[in-house]
Amino acid sequence: MNRKVWAGAAAALASVLALSACGGGDDTSSGPVSLRMTIWSANEAHLALFNEIAEAYMAANPNVESITFDPLPFETYTTALTTQIAGGNAPDLAWIFESSAPDFVTSGALVPLSQKLSSVDGYAYDDLAEAPLRLWQHDGELYAYPFSTSPFGVFVNNDLMAQAGQPTAAELIAAGEWTWDRVIEAAAAVHATTGKAGLVIRDFDYRNWDNLSTFFGGWGAQAWSEDGSRCGFTDPAMVDAMTTLHEAIFVKQALPGPGTSADFFAGEAAMTVTQISRASLLEDTFAWDLVPLPAGPAGEYAVIGQAGLGVLKQSRNADVAVDFLAFFTNPENSAKLAQFFPPPRQSLLTAETLAKTNPKLTPEQLQRVVIDGISTGVVKPSHAGAAELAQEVRAALDPLWTPDADVEAVLADVCSRIQPLLAD
Repeated sequence: MNRKVWAGAAAALASVLALSACGGGDDTSSGPVSLRMTIWSANEAHLALFNEIAEAYMAANPNVESITFDPLPFETYTTALTTQIAGGNAPDLAWIFESSAPDFVTSGALVPLSQKLSSVDGYAYDDLAEAPLRLWQHDGELYAYPFSTSPFGVFVNNDLMAQAGQPTAAELIAAGEWTWDRVIEAAAAVHATTGKAGLVIRDFDYRNWDNLSTFFGGWGAQAWSEDGSRCGFTDPAMVDAMTTLHEAIFVKQALPGPGTSADFFAGEAAMTVTQISRASLLEDTFAWDLVPLPAGPAGEYAVIGQAGLGVLKQSRNADVAVDFLAFFTNPENSAKLAQFFPPPRQSLLTAETLAKTNPKLTPEQLQRVVIDGISTGVVKPSHAGAAELAQEVRAALDPLWTPDADVEAVLADVCSRIQPLLAD
């Protein structure tokens, strides 16, 4: 996406959310109702489960004649959602990236949820853990339900590791060598030996820079300060992290370079950084494992991706949409969704419970990646004005993805471009 489109999307998001805060659509829930929910997954297993839950809801609510799940491209999801809202075609419900949470939550564009969810019989609102809710609250009110609080881990193809003469991930962990330095070394060896990719940071693709937080978090680096007021790209930890990444790509060839793709789940890469929702893509055509992120110079760490589910005030059926959200996220359906999307429900956040709906993952894998990750992890970068910030960071980082890039100079330019936005 070019800079003009990104800037337009950022402005549209701000203006549309501001207008949405002024009032909602006309509720037509007294007659036949059709609901639409935008999502960013077209995964068949995800959609089958969503439709199963929707069918159960419609069976109990005959006035709801259809519930449609509308997959939008992951890479342009927020832009596409904003375009729909601006065009008067807002969905009734929408998934929201953690990066955009501050904009949606504080704008008044979403319907408040606390009273409804806490009053539904059997919903067990008190079962929701406090920490996962924070990003989705404003002035004590919940505006989106964090249906997925999912730490990032590393899926490892042990067959490719063996072909390259490398230890398995489990062996490296047992030896105390599961570190980024050792992982990059192993990834480079896989590429040199097999021609396959060594390591893929899934959904990064040299565009979605915030997924790199799964890497630079190992150095204790942050895109901006905790209060969001100061750029962190020129901090020594970030410079070290991005220098290491640049060398891993262009010198050691441990990661595919720009314009080159490799799908771990098709056997094209030895390792990929992603979340357990991708486990449904595994077909057991190779020996694999799921392990935590490697330790970095700052030690062990975890990074969490969150997705919130909210009801747009512009929905013409907001009351019914909120009721469906309550059904979609009740204890029974949360247990079903947990096979892909770890919920904020404390009663479900045990390895034994998650293992019941995650047949491909062992209790040990779920404990060390999901349960332990949620307890210690930090959420991916988020900030008000996320669309404009994302555009500026991405554009400023583009020169980094060349072999002869001056890492420090590129990162200095990132800060010069985003500091005025952070200070607003």
